[in-house]
Amino acid sequence: MAAGKESDSRTKAERKSERELVVTRTFDAPARLVFEAWTRPELLQRWWAPKSFGLVFLSCEADVRTGGRYRFVFGHGDSQPMAFFGRYLEVTPPSRLVWTNDEAGDAGQITTVTFEEQAGQTRLVMHDLYPSKEALDAAIASGSTSGTDETFAQLADLLATG
Repeated sequence: MAAGKESDSRTKAERKSERELVVTRTFDAPARLVFEAWTRPELLQRWWAPKSFGLVFLSCEADVRTGGRYRFVFGHGDSQPMAFFGRYLEVTPPSRLVWTNDEAGDAGQITTVTFEEQAGQTRLVMHDLYPSKEALDAAIASGSTSGTDETFAQLADLLATG
């Protein structure tokens, strides 16, 4: 999803500053369940990659604890596998996750996701803080931020079906 674009009434992405991209969506599920979908590898594999991109999870490792590490490896046709990895800086169930995106080296962002429950629904806010304006510009230009709406829709489907 491009910065500043709202594709439907549920998911909103907005560039908040030169270095910040914020995505919000409310899910019809309690925070505990939404948090589990972000922290259990068997659930992450069911929604994390946008299906329209043709990506397939080859492996999903997540040691979800402060100081733990994650590594997601995706395949796409005949291309080389792509790995995304980093470490968890903060894990506060079921309200907050903070992790690094180390595969981009010095251009990698820090992602903070908060889960706020109200009346059985969870407002999720995903905040990406990039090290520079150029790093965020490059992420948007590469399309790496464009699948968020689809992945959040896939997450909503997963939560609806249990």
